[in-house]
Amino acid sequence: MRAFAMSDDASRAAAVLPSFDRGKEVFLHVRLPSLTIVFAILLTGLMTFAAPVSAQVTAFRQAVAETAARDDELAAFYRAREFAGIWTGADATSQARRNALLAAFSDAQAHGLPGNRYNVDALMAQLRAARTPADQGVMEVTLSQLFLQYARDVQTGILTPSKVVSAIKRDVPYRDRIETLETFVRSNPDGFLRSLPPSSPEYTRLMREKLRLEGALANGGWGPGVSAGSLERGDSGAAVVELRNRLIAMGFLDRTATPNYDQTIVDAVSRFQAAHGLEVDGEAGQGTMRQINIGMEERIHAVIVAMERERWTNMQRGDRHIWVNLTDFTAKVVDHDRVTFSTRSVIGANDADRQSPEFSDVMEFMVINPSWYVPRSIVTKEYLPQLQRNPGAVSHLKITDRNGREVNRGAVNFNAYNARNFPFSMRQPPSPRNALGLVKFMFPNKYNIYLHDTPAKSLFGREVRAFSHGCIRLNDPFDFAYALLAKQESNPQDFFQRRLNTGSESRVTLDEPVPVHLVYRTAFTNVTGQVQFRRDIYGRDAQIWNALAREGVAVQAVRG
Repeated sequence: MRAFAMSDDASRAAAVLPSFDRGKEVFLHVRLPSLTIVFAILLTGLMTFAAPVSAQVTAFRQAVAETAARDDELAAFYRAREFAGIWTGADATSQARRNALLAAFSDAQAHGLPGNRYNVDALMAQLRAARTPADQGVMEVTLSQLFLQYARDVQTGILTPSKVVSAIKRDVPYRDRIETLETFVRSNPDGFLRSLPPSSPEYTRLMREKLRLEGALANGGWGPGVSAGSLERGDSGAAVVELRNRLIAMGFLDRTATPNYDQTIVDAVSRFQAAHGLEVDGEAGQGTMRQINIGMEERIHAVIVAMERERWTNMQRGDRHIWVNLTDFTAKVVDHDRVTFSTRSVIGANDADRQSPEFSDVMEFMVINPSWYVPRSIVTKEYLPQLQRNPGAVSHLKITDRNGREVNRGAVNFNAYNARNFPFSMRQPPSPRNALGLVKFMFPNKYNIYLHDTPAKSLFGREVRAFSHGCIRLNDPFDFAYALLAKQESNPQDFFQRRLNTGSESRVTLDEPVPVHLVYRTAFTNVTGQVQFRRDIYGRDAQIWNALAREGVAVQAVRG
């Protein structure tokens, strides 16, 4: 037996698969933060080949062909290689691929992937049991299948979003499986596998937070919750001490012995509220206390779900793009990963048919002084019943026929129609009272979702802002327009106001279309790395976590 060391940045254990000839060595890598210790153990009795080498090769390749035949893409990959292996040889290249794969698998749970799916010990046992060329051919294909599964899981997610939540309309950027294998074969194995997870700073920060919280959970987490339903300035006693200790454990309060709800507690509660999207008033009311008492494990669930969501958007988002986080009730303009403009938003109400969907598209133009063409679902569900009771109802809307001509309400028997056969459309002309306000921002999509102004300004003062029919209302639409137009107009404010003052509908095309991403993140970070949490307003993240758990994802409480 011999041992030697080599430098490595990894921090978790990995193992190396055996080569399959008698007398070869198996290496077990134990990885520490800055050092990899490698133990070499001489294996005996793995297998002895009595048959000629050509027969062994034929048996191996026959097994590869038969096993890969169950997967058209793997069959094509191995057919192009004449069924030669990439993993199971005794050469240094095959060994390096095995080493890299096992190292990646040992890190799978750190990425929030199912641990049982990438169980290194079980895989080693399977490989040790593969004593014949035919068995080894089966294992060759098994390793490729596991590699492709891992590549998809860590790169673009474990779940298919729309199968978990129908309102997630996202097109996940899946990679070509054969191309993935072929690129891996041509690449440095370690480097290729390290390149698979999202490279975004957000993913890295979320993963760091997951590991930090799991370490803290193993050491007791945040301790007991607060027994009081609410607390306020001037309170004292055991419940305030519970709140104080909880805030200290969470990192929102420096160590203090105060038993009173004094200014230090007020400031700490304010910091907690800001980090959780709550109204910042320093008072631990019922809403704030509910958030304070959410357990660490549930917060880790949110982080793991956010990592899965980050994998679903593992693509170029645009040097300039618009980022609408539904749970945060904000819309932001992002330039080269820096937020250059942000405004409050109102999102779809929490009804089954009004929730805002999640998808990405490209903003092409804005309309100043827009008309509102009422969606048919609103026409038939909300306005037709009113018209049936009173033909003069919703008089601010014009009723038009299929050719766009205005219809005389008095000449229509609205009771003769229902939601299926109602033949008319409805439109609200431009005006300050228009439902879309004075400007809308268009990224044409089949869901009829866009960003727009609104006359209902009071809603932006609410803590939870879910009131629309699905579109995104903006608190500062003019400033949002100026930010977009600054790329193409020397004086964007003057340009916009001149168009606005005409009172006429005006379309303004963006010289450079801007990607728009409607996302749903209950856990996210800021540039300093501090994690922010938001309420699961539509319950979508709970559904996603349950689906991940069914796949074998679990919180790992690891003691440091």
